Amino acid sequence: MSKVPVLSYIQIIKALQRDGRVVVRQRGSHIRIQKHTKFETLKVTIPAHKPVKRSTLSHILKQCRIDLDSFIDLL
Repeated sequence: MSKVPVLSYIQIIKALQRDGRVVVRQRGSHIRIQKHTKFETLKVTIPAHKPVKRSTLSHILKQCRIDLDSFIDLL
C-alpha cells in the first residue's frame, strides 16, 4: 500500500479527467467534477489549494471510489 501523495489541485483534476470525469463548474476556490456511471452520477468537490492535504485527497478518492494504487497509475 502506497502513501497518499501531496499534489496540487491541478494534478488531481488532470488525473481524474483521465478516468473519465469532467469539470462541471467552479465557484470561488472549489471545483466540482462529476462522472456518469450506469447507475448513478458521482459528484466530487475539489478545493483549489496548492498543495491539497493528504487527508483531503484521501477523502476525495473515497468519494470517487478509486483506490490509491489506481489513482497513482493515472498520474
